[in-house]
Amino acid sequence: MSRAEVVENARPVSPLWTLGLLRNELVTTFRRWRTLALLTVLAGVPILIGVAVRIETGDGSSPGGGGGGGPAFISQITNNGLFLVFTALAATLPFFLPMAVGVVAGDAIAGEANAGTLRYLLVAPAGRCRLLLTKYATVVLFCLAATLVVTVSALTVGALLFPLGDLTTISGTRIGFAEGLGRALLIALAVAASLIGVAALGLFVSTLTGSGIAAMATTVGLLITVQILDQIPQLHALQPYFFSHYWLSFADLMREPVYWDDLAKNLGLQALYAAVFGTAAWARFTAKDITA
Repeated sequence: MSRAEVVENARPVSPLWTLGLLRNELVTTFRRWRTLALLTVLAGVPILIGVAVRIETGDGSSPGGGGGGGPAFISQITNNGLFLVFTALAATLPFFLPMAVGVVAGDAIAGEANAGTLRYLLVAPAGRCRLLLTKYATVVLFCLAATLVVTVSALTVGALLFPLGDLTTISGTRIGFAEGLGRALLIALAVAASLIGVAALGLFVSTLTGSGIAAMATTVGLLITVQILDQIPQLHALQPYFFSHYWLSFADLMREPVYWDDLAKNLGLQALYAAVFGTAAWARFTAKDITA
């Protein structure tokens, strides 16, 4: 055991100190230019979609040229701007959102090790387990923040460019605007929950290397690989176990009544990935030599 770890184990840690550690992690993460750039890109996606649909439908034509192309719900945007929220989340979930989460998660531990600050964090009464949990909580909160950025941006652009009001669900029933807004919030929460598996995977990768860039690249590479494998028909037996397989199940929240089967499978799968890779990250991090 190193001298730092002896000091760490000798000091009692109060809950307020733990909350302070989480607060500091959140401030540090959200003040980085990389994080701000990622959130800016995510906020820009709904703007691009909304403006593109507005320009394309200016002559009365349907979005996508009437061929049904583009992200889910895009054909409904001109009827109700609230559908821009669903379209933007459907467009960003397959790549942009998980990529942003992968970058933040991959840099969580490896970035500290690369900068030489990891051992100093452990000299303070943080403890490896507490520090790892704080890092993971920070990444999970980033998942929520990133999803809300897309949601708020899409809602704002949708309200500015398109009419709002009652909307028609996938099942063909009409619901009020207030209920539709509530479902949009539920969808945003479901999308954020869909990213906790990627967050745990990225955190595990981050414990394997001392290079933040390598950890981020590996996490994003794994994300792209899984997305490709999920589209190969010959792998249909394995695809239900890929973390991305049920991501678009959030669309079932726009049915009347709501279909919960795939949503429950998605949440269960994300919890499984969080448990497996969270445990692997703990096992690796608690045995990691950080004295160098």
